[in-house]
Amino acid sequence: MFFYPFFRILAMVTSAPVLGARGSPARVKVGFAFIITLVIAPTLKDIPQVDPGSALGLMIVAQQVAIGLSMGMAMRVVFSAVEMAGNLVGLQMGLGFATFFDPQNSSQTPVVGSFLGMLAILVFLSLNGHQLMIEAVAHSFRELPILAQPHSAAGWKTLARWGREIFLGGVLLSLPVIAALLITNISIGIMTRAAPQLNIFAVGFPITLLAGFVVLSLSLPYFIPLLGRFIEDALQIMLLIFRQSLPLAP
Repeated sequence: MFFYPFFRILAMVTSAPVLGARGSPARVKVGFAFIITLVIAPTLKDIPQVDPGSALGLMIVAQQVAIGLSMGMAMRVVFSAVEMAGNLVGLQMGLGFATFFDPQNSSQTPVVGSFLGMLAILVFLSLNGHQLMIEAVAHSFRELPILAQPHSAAGWKTLARWGREIFLGGVLLSLPVIAALLITNISIGIMTRAAPQLNIFAVGFPITLLAGFVVLSLSLPYFIPLLGRFIEDALQIMLLIFRQSLPLAP
């Protein structure tokens, strides 16, 4: 009753954003997944009575891990798109060299990307995204129950297509700042052409940096609703993956 659901929940917890941050201790993740399993497992029915150590039992475990990872990856696409948007904005502003240690990913990330990533985490928590992830994994046992049969590959195709949102969402979120900086660079180029004695390196960088910060601050109120929509789309993708991963009828 507890063995197979635990692997699906643990895979979701370790791969989901915020819940599965690299900075979180492994014991905390395992303990959190174990508590959720204690709550959800008694409500499940028709769990295959298969020895976990058998070949069929290992196949079921692999399926549960794959399902949990797909849930976490579907939501991580949103955060990867936000980080990509921050990287694009920082590169256009001239802050591509400025890096900051990100405790969530335990790596060096650009400052603007780290700022937008922290904002995405705050929006995710304010929308109760962590609770929605727990609700989604509980709902997954109804849409895609634990079965001793191979699952369809259609759900993985949907997840692969959802991965393109990293690039589409990143460009969409960073488009206002990129467009404003493009206009700024064109204006600086015209000024340099009209006054060749103007030192472009001494004047252009401060102007580009100031314009980037101003446009970024003005676009933040529109950034938050768009990010909320991306999170809702990720939850819908999870539901679609569950429905498309059901075993094919013989």
